[in-house]
Amino acid sequence: MTFWFLACLIIAGVAAVMVRALMRARHSEMGGAASDVQVYRDQLQEVARDEARGVLAEAEAEAVRLEVSRRLLDADRRAQARDEQAPGNKRLAAGIIFATLIAGGIGIYLAQGAPGTADLPINARLAALDAAAKDRPGQEEAETMAAPNLPRPEFVGEDFSDLMDRLREAVRARPSDIQGLTLLARNEARLGNFAAARRAQEQLLAAKDDGITTYDLAAMIEMMVFSAGGYVSPEAEEYVSRLLALDPGNRAGRYFLGLLHVQVGRPDLAFPLWRDLLETSMSHEPWMPVLRAGIIDVAAGAGVTYEPPAVRGPTAADIAAAEDIEAEDREAMIRGMVEGLATRLAEEGGRPEEWAQLVHSLMVLGDDQRARNTYIEAQAVFGGDAAAMAIIRDAGARAGLAE
Repeated sequence: MTFWFLACLIIAGVAAVMVRALMRARHSEMGGAASDVQVYRDQLQEVARDEARGVLAEAEAEAVRLEVSRRLLDADRRAQARDEQAPGNKRLAAGIIFATLIAGGIGIYLAQGAPGTADLPINARLAALDAAAKDRPGQEEAETMAAPNLPRPEFVGEDFSDLMDRLREAVRARPSDIQGLTLLARNEARLGNFAAARRAQEQLLAAKDDGITTYDLAAMIEMMVFSAGGYVSPEAEEYVSRLLALDPGNRAGRYFLGLLHVQVGRPDLAFPLWRDLLETSMSHEPWMPVLRAGIIDVAAGAGVTYEPPAVRGPTAADIAAAEDIEAEDREAMIRGMVEGLATRLAEEGGRPEEWAQLVHSLMVLGDDQRARNTYIEAQAVFGGDAAAMAIIRDAGARAGLAE
Protein backbone atom coordinates (compact mmCIF):
# COMPACT_ATOMS: atom_id res chain seq x y z
CA MET A 1 0.00 0.00 0.00
CA THR A 2 2.88 2.34 0.77
CA PHE A 3 4.23 1.80 -2.75
CA TRP A 4 0.97 2.86 -4.42
CA PHE A 5 0.65 5.89 -2.17
CA LEU A 6 4.16 7.04 -3.06
CA ALA A 7 3.59 6.32 -6.75
CA CYS A 8 0.42 8.40 -6.83
CA LEU A 9 2.17 11.17 -4.92
CA ILE A 10 4.97 11.25 -7.49
CA ILE A 11 2.48 11.28 -10.37
CA ALA A 12 0.55 14.15 -8.76
CA GLY A 13 3.76 16.12 -8.29
CA VAL A 14 4.81 15.65 -11.92
CA ALA A 15 1.34 16.57 -13.15
CA ALA A 16 1.29 19.73 -11.00
CA VAL A 17 4.58 20.88 -12.51
CA MET A 18 3.33 20.27 -16.06
CA VAL A 19 -0.03 21.99 -15.46
CA ARG A 20 1.70 24.97 -13.91
CA ALA A 21 3.94 25.31 -16.95
CA LEU A 22 0.91 25.09 -19.24
CA MET A 23 -0.99 27.72 -17.26
CA ARG A 24 1.98 30.04 -17.35
CA ALA A 25 2.00 29.82 -21.15
CA ARG A 26 -1.78 30.44 -21.27
CA HIS A 27 -1.47 33.43 -18.97
CA SER A 28 1.18 34.84 -21.25
CA GLU A 29 -1.14 34.57 -24.25
CA MET A 30 -4.02 36.27 -22.38
CA GLY A 31 -1.73 39.01 -21.19
CA GLY A 32 -0.73 39.68 -24.79
CA ALA A 33 -4.34 40.22 -25.87
CA ALA A 34 -5.04 42.63 -22.97
CA SER A 35 -1.89 44.51 -23.84
CA ASP A 36 -3.12 45.03 -27.44
CA VAL A 37 -6.37 46.55 -26.13
CA GLN A 38 -4.47 49.00 -23.95
CA VAL A 39 -2.15 49.98 -26.83
CA TYR A 40 -5.12 50.87 -29.07
CA ARG A 41 -6.78 52.92 -26.31
CA ASP A 42 -3.55 54.86 -25.88
CA GLN A 43 -3.46 55.46 -29.63
CA LEU A 44 -7.02 56.91 -29.56
CA GLN A 45 -5.98 59.32 -26.84
CA GLU A 46 -2.88 60.29 -28.83
CA VAL A 47 -5.01 61.01 -31.91
CA ALA A 48 -7.26 63.30 -29.84
CA ARG A 49 -4.23 65.21 -28.52
CA ASP A 50 -2.72 65.57 -32.01
CA GLU A 51 -6.06 66.90 -33.33
CA ALA A 52 -6.29 69.41 -30.50
CA ARG A 53 -2.73 70.70 -31.20
CA GLY A 54 -3.50 70.99 -34.92
CA VAL A 55 -1.02 68.31 -35.93
CA LEU A 56 -3.81 66.34 -37.61
CA ALA A 57 -6.64 67.79 -39.65
CA GLU A 58 -10.14 66.85 -38.60
CA ALA A 59 -10.65 64.53 -41.60
CA GLU A 60 -7.30 62.78 -41.04
CA ALA A 61 -7.95 62.44 -37.32
CA GLU A 62 -11.35 60.90 -37.99
CA ALA A 63 -9.87 58.36 -40.44
CA VAL A 64 -7.16 57.33 -37.98
CA ARG A 65 -9.69 57.18 -35.15
CA LEU A 66 -11.92 54.82 -37.16
CA GLU A 67 -9.03 52.45 -38.00
CA VAL A 68 -7.74 52.35 -34.42
CA SER A 69 -11.26 51.83 -33.07
CA ARG A 70 -11.76 48.92 -35.45
CA ARG A 71 -8.55 47.31 -34.25
CA LEU A 72 -9.49 48.01 -30.63
CA LEU A 73 -12.83 46.25 -31.02
CA ASP A 74 -11.16 43.28 -32.70
CA ALA A 75 -8.54 42.99 -29.91
CA ASP A 76 -11.25 43.28 -27.27
CA ARG A 77 -13.25 40.47 -28.89
CA ARG A 78 -10.17 38.20 -28.91
CA ALA A 79 -9.43 38.92 -25.25
CA GLN A 80 -13.04 38.15 -24.23
CA ALA A 81 -13.01 34.91 -26.26
CA ARG A 82 -9.82 33.74 -24.55
CA ASP A 83 -11.29 34.61 -21.14
CA GLU A 84 -14.36 32.52 -21.89
CA GLN A 85 -12.38 29.53 -23.21
CA ALA A 86 -9.65 29.62 -20.56
CA PRO A 87 -11.44 27.77 -17.67
CA GLY A 88 -12.58 24.97 -19.95
CA ASN A 89 -9.19 24.67 -21.63
CA LYS A 90 -7.42 24.60 -18.26
CA ARG A 91 -9.61 21.84 -16.97
CA LEU A 92 -9.27 19.84 -20.19
CA ALA A 93 -5.47 20.21 -20.29
CA ALA A 94 -5.12 19.27 -16.63
CA GLY A 95 -7.37 16.25 -17.13
CA ILE A 96 -5.38 15.05 -20.14
CA ILE A 97 -2.09 15.42 -18.27
CA PHE A 98 -3.32 13.55 -15.20
CA ALA A 99 -4.95 10.80 -17.26
CA THR A 100 -1.84 10.31 -19.41
CA LEU A 101 0.49 10.14 -16.42
CA ILE A 102 -1.70 7.77 -14.43
CA ALA A 103 -2.57 5.47 -17.34
CA GLY A 104 0.97 5.49 -18.72
CA GLY A 105 2.71 5.04 -15.38
CA ILE A 106 0.42 2.30 -14.10
CA GLY A 107 0.30 0.60 -17.50
CA ILE A 108 4.09 0.46 -17.78
CA TYR A 109 4.43 -0.82 -14.22
CA LEU A 110 1.82 -3.53 -14.76
CA ALA A 111 3.59 -4.62 -17.96
CA GLN A 112 7.21 -4.38 -16.79
CA GLY A 113 7.05 -4.44 -12.99
CA ALA A 114 5.97 -6.97 -10.39
CA PRO A 115 2.76 -5.61 -8.81
CA GLY A 116 2.07 -8.77 -6.82
CA THR A 117 5.48 -8.98 -5.18
CA ALA A 118 5.56 -8.21 -1.50
CA ASP A 119 8.09 -5.84 0.05
CA LEU A 120 11.47 -7.46 0.75
CA PRO A 121 13.40 -5.50 3.38
CA ILE A 122 17.17 -5.88 3.60
CA ASN A 123 16.94 -8.02 6.73
CA ALA A 124 14.62 -10.44 4.96
CA ARG A 125 16.97 -10.61 1.98
CA LEU A 126 19.95 -11.36 4.20
CA ALA A 127 17.96 -14.01 6.04
CA ALA A 128 17.03 -15.62 2.70
CA LEU A 129 20.69 -15.63 1.63
CA ASP A 130 21.72 -17.24 4.92
CA ALA A 131 19.05 -19.90 4.54
CA ALA A 132 20.16 -20.65 0.98
CA ALA A 133 23.79 -20.86 2.11
CA LYS A 134 22.91 -23.45 4.74
CA ASP A 135 21.03 -25.56 2.18
CA ARG A 136 23.75 -25.53 -0.49
CA PRO A 137 25.18 -28.85 -1.79
CA GLY A 138 27.69 -30.79 0.30
CA GLN A 139 31.22 -31.81 -0.67
CA GLU A 140 30.40 -35.27 -2.06
CA GLU A 141 27.58 -33.97 -4.25
CA ALA A 142 29.72 -31.10 -5.53
CA GLU A 143 32.59 -33.47 -6.38
CA THR A 144 30.26 -35.74 -8.34
CA MET A 145 28.96 -32.81 -10.41
CA ALA A 146 32.42 -31.32 -10.96
CA ALA A 147 34.34 -34.53 -11.78
CA PRO A 148 33.66 -34.63 -15.57
CA ASN A 149 35.01 -31.11 -16.05
CA LEU A 150 38.18 -31.29 -13.95
CA PRO A 151 41.56 -31.34 -15.76
CA ARG A 152 43.58 -34.53 -15.96
CA PRO A 153 47.22 -35.11 -16.97
CA GLU A 154 47.75 -35.76 -20.68
CA PHE A 155 50.14 -38.63 -20.04
CA VAL A 156 51.00 -40.80 -17.06
CA GLY A 157 54.02 -43.06 -17.34
CA GLU A 158 53.70 -46.75 -16.56
CA ASP A 159 56.43 -46.55 -13.95
CA PHE A 160 54.65 -43.73 -12.14
CA SER A 161 51.37 -45.64 -12.21
CA ASP A 162 53.07 -48.69 -10.69
CA LEU A 163 54.58 -46.50 -7.94
CA MET A 164 51.16 -45.03 -7.18
CA ASP A 165 49.60 -48.49 -6.89
CA ARG A 166 52.31 -49.51 -4.44
CA LEU A 167 51.85 -46.27 -2.47
CA ARG A 168 48.12 -46.88 -2.18
CA GLU A 169 48.73 -50.42 -0.95
CA ALA A 170 51.25 -49.15 1.62
CA VAL A 171 48.79 -46.55 2.93
CA ARG A 172 46.03 -49.17 3.19
CA ALA A 173 48.38 -51.30 5.22
CA ARG A 174 49.50 -48.36 7.40
CA PRO A 175 46.55 -45.93 7.51
CA SER A 176 48.27 -43.66 10.06
CA ASP A 177 51.54 -43.28 8.14
CA ILE A 178 51.87 -39.50 7.92
CA GLN A 179 54.61 -39.49 5.30
CA GLY A 180 52.75 -41.98 3.10
CA LEU A 181 49.50 -40.05 3.36
CA THR A 182 51.29 -36.79 2.51
CA LEU A 183 52.78 -38.32 -0.63
CA LEU A 184 49.50 -39.98 -1.56
CA ALA A 185 47.44 -36.78 -1.29
CA ARG A 186 49.96 -34.79 -3.32
CA ASN A 187 50.35 -37.37 -6.09
CA GLU A 188 46.66 -38.22 -6.39
CA ALA A 189 46.14 -34.54 -7.15
CA ARG A 190 48.89 -34.68 -9.78
CA LEU A 191 47.08 -37.58 -11.44
CA GLY A 192 43.84 -35.61 -11.51
CA ASN A 193 42.22 -37.82 -8.84
CA PHE A 194 41.17 -34.81 -6.83
CA ALA A 195 38.47 -36.51 -4.79
CA ALA A 196 40.95 -39.24 -3.83
CA ALA A 197 43.51 -36.55 -2.94
CA ARG A 198 40.95 -34.86 -0.72
CA ARG A 199 40.17 -38.13 1.07
CA ALA A 200 43.88 -38.81 1.60
CA GLN A 201 44.31 -35.33 3.05
CA GLU A 202 41.39 -35.90 5.42
CA GLN A 203 43.02 -39.14 6.52
CA LEU A 204 46.29 -37.27 7.03
CA LEU A 205 44.63 -34.70 9.28
CA ALA A 206 43.04 -37.46 11.32
CA ALA A 207 46.45 -39.14 11.69
CA LYS A 208 48.11 -35.91 12.82
CA ASP A 209 45.38 -35.18 15.37
CA ASP A 210 46.74 -32.40 17.61
CA GLY A 211 49.74 -31.84 15.35
CA ILE A 212 47.70 -30.26 12.55
CA THR A 213 49.27 -27.04 11.23
CA THR A 214 47.78 -24.10 9.36
CA TYR A 215 49.57 -25.39 6.26
CA ASP A 216 47.74 -28.73 6.60
CA LEU A 217 44.38 -26.98 6.90
CA ALA A 218 45.08 -24.67 3.94
CA ALA A 219 46.05 -27.69 1.81
CA MET A 220 42.87 -29.46 2.88
CA ILE A 221 40.70 -26.49 1.87
CA GLU A 222 42.49 -26.15 -1.43
CA MET A 223 41.96 -29.82 -2.30
CA MET A 224 38.31 -29.67 -1.30
CA VAL A 225 37.63 -26.57 -3.36
CA PHE A 226 39.53 -27.86 -6.38
CA SER A 227 37.87 -31.29 -6.30
CA ALA A 228 34.49 -29.49 -6.18
CA GLY A 229 35.30 -27.40 -9.25
CA GLY A 230 36.02 -24.19 -7.36
CA TYR A 231 33.02 -24.47 -5.05
CA VAL A 232 33.35 -23.86 -1.28
CA SER A 233 31.14 -26.52 0.31
CA PRO A 234 29.77 -26.40 3.87
CA GLU A 235 32.46 -28.93 4.86
CA ALA A 236 35.18 -26.74 3.34
CA GLU A 237 33.69 -23.76 5.18
CA GLU A 238 34.25 -25.58 8.48
CA TYR A 239 37.93 -26.00 7.64
CA VAL A 240 38.15 -22.31 6.70
CA SER A 241 36.75 -21.45 10.13
CA ARG A 242 39.30 -23.74 11.80
CA LEU A 243 42.15 -22.20 9.85
CA LEU A 244 41.17 -18.63 10.67
CA ALA A 245 40.60 -19.54 14.31
CA LEU A 246 44.25 -20.69 14.47
CA ASP A 247 45.56 -17.81 12.36
CA PRO A 248 43.08 -14.93 11.80
CA GLY A 249 45.40 -13.26 9.30
CA ASN A 250 46.05 -16.38 7.22
CA ARG A 251 46.01 -15.24 3.61
CA ALA A 252 44.74 -18.49 2.11
CA GLY A 253 41.96 -18.63 4.68
CA ARG A 254 40.93 -15.05 3.96
CA TYR A 255 40.90 -15.75 0.22
CA PHE A 256 38.65 -18.81 0.60
CA LEU A 257 36.39 -16.96 3.03
CA GLY A 258 35.99 -14.20 0.44
CA LEU A 259 35.27 -16.81 -2.25
CA LEU A 260 32.59 -18.31 -0.02
CA HIS A 261 30.97 -14.91 0.49
CA VAL A 262 30.91 -14.33 -3.28
CA GLN A 263 29.28 -17.70 -3.91
CA VAL A 264 26.52 -17.20 -1.32
CA GLY A 265 25.63 -13.71 -2.60
CA ARG A 266 27.48 -11.52 -0.09
CA PRO A 267 29.94 -9.42 -2.13
CA ASP A 268 29.73 -6.76 0.58
CA LEU A 269 31.58 -9.16 2.91
CA ALA A 270 33.92 -10.52 0.22
CA PHE A 271 35.20 -7.21 -1.12
CA PRO A 272 37.12 -5.99 1.99
CA LEU A 273 38.86 -9.37 2.27
CA TRP A 274 39.83 -9.54 -1.38
CA ARG A 275 40.87 -5.91 -1.63
CA ASP A 276 43.28 -6.35 1.28
CA LEU A 277 44.72 -9.50 -0.31
CA LEU A 278 45.09 -7.89 -3.74
CA GLU A 279 46.84 -4.83 -2.36
CA THR A 280 49.23 -6.72 -0.06
CA SER A 281 49.90 -10.06 -1.79
CA MET A 282 53.03 -10.87 -3.75
CA SER A 283 52.58 -11.38 -7.47
CA HIS A 284 53.29 -15.14 -7.36
CA GLU A 285 50.60 -16.02 -4.84
CA PRO A 286 48.05 -18.42 -6.37
CA TRP A 287 44.91 -16.39 -5.75
CA MET A 288 46.20 -13.27 -7.54
CA PRO A 289 44.82 -14.18 -11.03
CA VAL A 290 41.37 -14.87 -9.55
CA LEU A 291 41.40 -11.63 -7.56
CA ARG A 292 42.46 -9.53 -10.55
CA ALA A 293 39.82 -11.15 -12.76
CA GLY A 294 36.95 -10.77 -10.30
CA ILE A 295 37.62 -7.90 -7.90
CA ILE A 296 35.91 -5.24 -10.03
CA ASP A 297 32.66 -7.24 -10.26
CA VAL A 298 32.79 -8.04 -6.55
CA ALA A 299 33.33 -4.35 -5.78
CA ALA A 300 30.36 -3.41 -7.99
CA GLY A 301 28.20 -5.96 -6.15
CA ALA A 302 29.25 -4.30 -2.89
CA GLY A 303 28.30 -0.87 -4.27
CA VAL A 304 31.92 0.28 -4.57
CA THR A 305 33.84 1.67 -7.54
CA TYR A 306 37.32 0.18 -7.32
CA GLU A 307 40.42 0.42 -9.51
CA PRO A 308 42.87 -2.45 -8.85
CA PRO A 309 46.53 -1.50 -8.35
CA ALA A 310 48.90 -2.00 -11.25
CA VAL A 311 50.82 -5.28 -11.54
CA ARG A 312 54.36 -4.95 -10.27
CA GLY A 313 57.50 -7.01 -10.75
CA PRO A 314 59.36 -8.87 -7.97
CA THR A 315 60.58 -6.79 -5.05
CA ALA A 316 63.49 -7.39 -2.72
CA ALA A 317 61.03 -8.83 -0.19
CA ASP A 318 59.71 -11.26 -2.82
CA ILE A 319 63.21 -12.48 -3.61
CA ALA A 320 64.10 -12.84 0.07
CA ALA A 321 60.94 -14.85 0.68
CA ALA A 322 61.86 -17.19 -2.18
CA GLU A 323 65.05 -18.23 -0.41
CA ASP A 324 63.14 -19.99 2.37
CA ILE A 325 60.91 -22.30 0.33
CA GLU A 326 61.45 -25.63 -1.43
CA ALA A 327 62.96 -25.74 -4.90
CA GLU A 328 59.71 -26.70 -6.65
CA ASP A 329 57.72 -23.98 -4.92
CA ARG A 330 60.54 -21.50 -5.45
CA GLU A 331 60.43 -22.06 -9.21
CA ALA A 332 56.67 -21.50 -9.25
CA MET A 333 57.13 -18.35 -7.21
CA ILE A 334 59.82 -17.02 -9.53
CA ARG A 335 57.69 -17.76 -12.57
CA GLY A 336 54.86 -15.80 -10.96
CA MET A 337 57.19 -12.84 -10.43
CA VAL A 338 58.39 -12.98 -14.02
CA GLU A 339 54.81 -13.15 -15.32
CA GLY A 340 53.92 -10.14 -13.19
CA LEU A 341 56.83 -8.16 -14.67
CA ALA A 342 55.93 -9.23 -18.22
CA THR A 343 52.28 -8.22 -17.73
CA ARG A 344 53.22 -4.82 -16.36
CA LEU A 345 55.67 -4.09 -19.20
CA ALA A 346 53.05 -5.14 -21.77
CA GLU A 347 50.32 -2.97 -20.23
CA GLU A 348 52.26 0.04 -18.89
CA GLY A 349 55.73 -0.08 -20.42
CA GLY A 350 58.83 0.41 -18.31
CA ARG A 351 62.51 1.31 -18.11
CA PRO A 352 65.08 -0.42 -20.38
CA GLU A 353 66.62 -2.04 -17.29
CA GLU A 354 63.29 -3.80 -16.62
CA TRP A 355 63.09 -5.08 -20.18
CA ALA A 356 66.66 -6.34 -19.85
CA GLN A 357 65.73 -8.05 -16.58
CA LEU A 358 62.75 -9.77 -18.25
CA VAL A 359 64.94 -11.05 -21.12
CA HIS A 360 67.48 -12.42 -18.66
CA SER A 361 64.81 -14.02 -16.42
CA LEU A 362 63.13 -15.79 -19.35
CA MET A 363 66.46 -17.23 -20.47
CA VAL A 364 67.17 -18.48 -16.94
CA LEU A 365 63.77 -20.19 -16.88
CA GLY A 366 64.55 -21.87 -20.19
CA ASP A 367 61.92 -20.00 -22.20
CA ASP A 368 64.34 -19.13 -25.02
CA GLN A 369 61.81 -18.30 -27.71
CA ARG A 370 59.84 -15.97 -25.48
CA ALA A 371 63.07 -14.31 -24.37
CA ARG A 372 63.98 -13.73 -28.04
CA ASN A 373 60.54 -12.26 -28.76
CA THR A 374 60.84 -9.96 -25.74
CA TYR A 375 64.31 -8.86 -26.90
CA ILE A 376 62.93 -7.99 -30.34
CA GLU A 377 59.98 -6.14 -28.81
CA ALA A 378 62.29 -4.14 -26.51
CA GLN A 379 64.37 -3.06 -29.51
CA ALA A 380 61.20 -1.82 -31.21
CA VAL A 381 60.14 0.08 -28.08
CA PHE A 382 63.48 1.84 -27.56
CA GLY A 383 64.59 2.09 -31.18
CA GLY A 384 65.01 5.88 -31.00
CA ASP A 385 66.90 5.95 -27.68
CA ALA A 386 70.61 5.18 -28.05
CA ALA A 387 71.27 4.84 -24.31
CA ALA A 388 68.32 2.49 -23.82
CA MET A 389 69.31 0.44 -26.86
CA ALA A 390 72.79 -0.04 -25.38
CA ILE A 391 71.22 -1.58 -22.26
CA ILE A 392 68.91 -3.81 -24.31
CA ARG A 393 71.70 -5.00 -26.62
CA ASP A 394 73.94 -5.74 -23.66
CA ALA A 395 71.21 -7.93 -22.14
CA GLY A 396 70.76 -9.66 -25.49
CA ALA A 397 74.49 -10.29 -25.78
CA ARG A 398 74.67 -11.82 -22.28
CA ALA A 399 71.70 -14.01 -23.13
CA GLY A 400 73.22 -15.05 -26.46
CA LEU A 401 70.48 -13.33 -28.46
CA ALA A 402 72.43 -10.47 -30.05
CA GLU A 403 73.12 -10.91 -33.74
